[in-house]
Amino acid sequence: MRHSNNIRKFGRVKKVRDGLMKSLAYSLVMKGKIKTTDAKARELRPMVEKLVTLAKKTGEKQVLSSRRLLTSRMGAEAATKMLKDISPKMAGRSGGYTRITKLPARSGDASLMAVIEFV
Repeated sequence: MRHSNNIRKFGRVKKVRDGLMKSLAYSLVMKGKIKTTDAKARELRPMVEKLVTLAKKTGEKQVLSSRRLLTSRMGAEAATKMLKDISPKMAGRSGGYTRITKLPARSGDASLMAVIEFV
């Protein structure tokens, strides 16, 4: 039984799954909007929301540890963009930084598709 096992595994081992989420977070921050499968978008959303909250804390207090956490979780270039561009825009919001919009199924394998973007 899968009681309380809410994490999606995507048929990958932990290291590969973590790399996938890191690259999706990087792409979302750099582009502002990405098209992916619905399951990946739903798994990415809480991760990115927590990163934006962390970036907002860094913007207020300039905490070095928060900046380093952002860098380790999505790369230096994306962390810098998050701190300088995205977190100031989200300063007035207390949550709900991303939006998931469903798209028609992919024709090749009928996977449900979605667009995840910053609000």
